[in-house]
Amino acid sequence: MLLLVGNTHNTYAEGDDPGFSTGPHFVTFHDAGETLTIKTDAATVGDALARANLQVQETDLIEPATSEPIHSDNFHINIYRSRPVIVEDGITRKYIMSASYDPHTIAEAAGLTIYDGDKIELATNVNFLESGITSVYKISRNGGRTITEEAPIPFTEVSEPDYTMPTGESKLLQMGEDGLKVTKYEVNFKDGKEVSRKLISEEVVREPVARVTAVGARKSIPPEQETCASWAREAGVSEADLWVALALIYRESGCRPDSTNRHSGAYGIPQALPGSKMASAGADWKTNPVTQIRWMIGYVNGRYGGWSQAWAFWQAHHWY
Repeated sequence: MLLLVGNTHNTYAEGDDPGFSTGPHFVTFHDAGETLTIKTDAATVGDALARANLQVQETDLIEPATSEPIHSDNFHINIYRSRPVIVEDGITRKYIMSASYDPHTIAEAAGLTIYDGDKIELATNVNFLESGITSVYKISRNGGRTITEEAPIPFTEVSEPDYTMPTGESKLLQMGEDGLKVTKYEVNFKDGKEVSRKLISEEVVREPVARVTAVGARKSIPPEQETCASWAREAGVSEADLWVALALIYRESGCRPDSTNRHSGAYGIPQALPGSKMASAGADWKTNPVTQIRWMIGYVNGRYGGWSQAWAFWQAHHWY
């Protein structure tokens, strides 16, 4: 399905739910004044480009990058087409293809170093017959003896389990952003050529911001355990602990409120010994499964520090 929409460039996802991640997405491409929207289940920007049959060159600039996952509905992709550029450095002329309009970026892409004090500007009085439609940038060298370099600090990827979402789903919680480090060097020249550099200063001017993604961690509960799971939730067992809590409960009592060990007399869902211990959680401890599990929560937290630790102990000893 192809839709033509307005020509508004965005490099981020828009919408009421920026964390939407499952199912097909509406993806909008912005390419040289043209806008195209498709509905696709492509996983990455590169996949979406391929499915939309949009051809890009190696020197074109794609934002976000082709490896970026499509994590939201109403996702926007900008395509900046490269163009021919000439960079003049004295008698040296470099011809490149570039999608950038930043003079320093263009000079670096041409393999030229710009020192502090140098200028690189778009030439306006260019001989059209000589350069054609090519943009020409000229470097004015001013004897600079230092150089300042900027380098991105890549952001990190952080995944957080979310027990409100099923396993296999994910949701973007926070966009990642690269940091920025600025480094300054003193440059030594010999016969007009750079021979060495000495570090003067180094500063992180912008800390990176991690990209945080919530990853679904809620496992499906077997139908035959749904009733017990609802009791556990009502008692206060979190979704994060539900699976391991059910494992322990079913090993102990099969989640039967009236379960009685005929040898020891341990009673109820938690197999409390004696069962009257559970009175601290409620007077209806003999018959109410929620009261029994509520007591069990206090027991496993107090004795073991949590459900996972209690379950680990049970697996090693077959009692808890």
